[in-house]
Amino acid sequence: MTDHAPELQVSEWLNVDGPLTLAGLRGRVVVVHAFQMLCPGCILHAVPQAKAIREAFPESRLAVIGLHTVFEHHDAMTPAALKAFVHEFRIRHPIGIDRAAPGDPMPLTMQAYAMRGTPTLLVFDRQGRIRLDHFGHLDDLRVGAALGQLLGEAEDTDDAWAQGLRT
Repeated sequence: MTDHAPELQVSEWLNVDGPLTLAGLRGRVVVVHAFQMLCPGCILHAVPQAKAIREAFPESRLAVIGLHTVFEHHDAMTPAALKAFVHEFRIRHPIGIDRAAPGDPMPLTMQAYAMRGTPTLLVFDRQGRIRLDHFGHLDDLRVGAALGQLLGEAEDTDDAWAQGLRT
């Protein structure tokens, strides 16, 4: 495991009142689904998976963030088009728009995490360390098992910490 992961570089947030940070979400498991609205794998797998994760786990323990990271077809994938996409697909979890890098087609968060494309799944533990970085589709069972393990670790840590206070 590495130290804390780099912050998301977001130019605009959807479905949330204010900006989110990985540091501000510490204490929860965090799932970031990097996607593009014109990516078939994202539409078929990543977006539905993010929605299902959001519905399956309590927000108090697990946060789901979509990251719209555009590295191609920049003219077609504008914030206005993304807002329509989010509305039509009834996406309710927060979505950040990856900040463009001046003179480079690869946005900043995509660069910081050396993403190879979309969909990319990033999962962070409660301490903010990246525990899963997967390019492409990862089946729901494997994702659920990984999330269950991280949530279980959180409970084990809480129990050990609480027991340490009692001794």
